[in-house]
Amino acid sequence: MKRPSLGAIAVGCLPLFAVCFSVPLWDRVYPMVMGLPFNFFWLILWILITPLIMGIAYRLESRRNSGRSPERGKGGER
Repeated sequence: MKRPSLGAIAVGCLPLFAVCFSVPLWDRVYPMVMGLPFNFFWLILWILITPLIMGIAYRLESRRNSGRSPERGKGGER
């Protein structure tokens, strides 16, 4: 298995940091956004954005690996 690129890892970590480590910045009941407390809205927003971000990370990896020739053999044999 190949290691992912640093860019793909950085992009993939965005949702993790946005949901887990930004809590002190947005942990408020008010303001309300679309009838939801802001903290609940923030979590739902990142749940919906995460697949898009993972798609970007996938594209970064597929572009990186498109120039390489496929590995020969199976089970790690080269």
